[in-house]
Amino acid sequence: MKRIRMWLRELSLSQQLLSMVFLFIMIFAMFVIIFLSPSIERFTEAEMYNRLHSAQESLILYADQNPGQSLDFVQTDGAISAYLFDHEKNTFTVIYGSKMDQTLKERLKTNANVPYSGTMDSYYTPEAQLDGTNTPGDNIVLYSKTLLNDGRELITVMSNAAQQRLRDSLINGVVLLNVSFVIGFMVMLLIWVTTLILPLSQIKYYIAKIKNEEDAELLVQRNDEIGEVADALRDMNAQLKKQNREKEEMIQNISHDLKTPIATIKSYGESIKDGIYPYETLEKSVDVIIEHANRLEKKVKSLIILNKMDYLKDTVEEGNHLNMNKIIDKALLSLKVVRPEISFICELDEEVYFHGEEEPWRIVVENLIDNALRYAKSYIKVTLQEDELCVINDGKNISKDRLTTLFHRYEKGTDGQFGLGLSIVHRVVTTYGYRVAAENLTEGVCFRIWHDARKQKPKKANENHPA
Repeated sequence: MKRIRMWLRELSLSQQLLSMVFLFIMIFAMFVIIFLSPSIERFTEAEMYNRLHSAQESLILYADQNPGQSLDFVQTDGAISAYLFDHEKNTFTVIYGSKMDQTLKERLKTNANVPYSGTMDSYYTPEAQLDGTNTPGDNIVLYSKTLLNDGRELITVMSNAAQQRLRDSLINGVVLLNVSFVIGFMVMLLIWVTTLILPLSQIKYYIAKIKNEEDAELLVQRNDEIGEVADALRDMNAQLKKQNREKEEMIQNISHDLKTPIATIKSYGESIKDGIYPYETLEKSVDVIIEHANRLEKKVKSLIILNKMDYLKDTVEEGNHLNMNKIIDKALLSLKVVRPEISFICELDEEVYFHGEEEPWRIVVENLIDNALRYAKSYIKVTLQEDELCVINDGKNISKDRLTTLFHRYEKGTDGQFGLGLSIVHRVVTTYGYRVAAENLTEGVCFRIWHDARKQKPKKANENHPA
């Protein structure tokens, strides 16, 4: 069975169609040989005997209604011969048809004393066949005899040639009907397969064009699974083009964002080398170089993290095992010093656990707080409860257009800077099955991470962190 499946996989749709038709023909041929032919043989034999019976009934009915009248014109079937056999006189009388065969006479005489009632059917092989000119079975003669009230026998005889003609006619009719059905079925299959092959060929051509980054248009419009594949490919191509545009824009933005600190570091370094201090003193000039170097380091680090997060996968055991309270405490400890004038308000439920690994979630929390520090006026509020984390700042509201693009890669902020922090946040959060969104408040903006409902409840500290 495995080999058959492997063999079918190597065939094209057209070859599979031809294989199906060939298999159908073979099954039909076996059906005709094994089942249909014997059934037709039995049916035609019964039909021939019915004709013999019908001829006898016509003769008997006419004789009863017209006693003493000649019966030779009662013949209704030219293939049938009728005879009367008088047992007492041991004579045969031809009612109509050909002369009785000698072999039949001998059989009838031999069986004359065998008792029977009603009508008896039988067959025999005529003498002409015994000379070897015919193949046995080619010319079997069927006969039927009925015992009349006066003791004589009414015998009707016919060759099986009529049976063979009827049998051949029925078989030919069945075969012709099935051949017509097979041809019609094959034509419909061919049309159907063509409707599959053509769009698949278009899809193959379309994919090849996309692979070579060439413009292509897929004109497949269907409501079935192939149409769904075509729609998915068109969407994929649109997404690829969009990603390429974003990639090009990102490279341009990165180049632009890195250009300033690199140019500053270079120019300040060359000036100091020449004994010129661009920012009054050597110490202040070096501080400027260090500041821009830190900016450059931060951008490069963000790029490395973003690239790393592209390959992030959720391989953590199902359930919430990561203590978010500790993650937030560490992040606040390192970031509070960035803007000492900003107040931090923390409303953290005890023992809140999230699903995921520590390092990615630490980057998420640090990026959200760092982003809040950039825009906060006087305070930042961090709230934590089961399956929800919020970071709120009292800065300006975000426009509705930007709310939908905040988490795109290298989205330009309101201060004109390009950042990767929020795109990293989105990547980590969605990988672990959470959702993230920015919401405008009456005063300020809230960045909210939440999970609709995890199947397992958060585990307590004593279950995962033994003392």
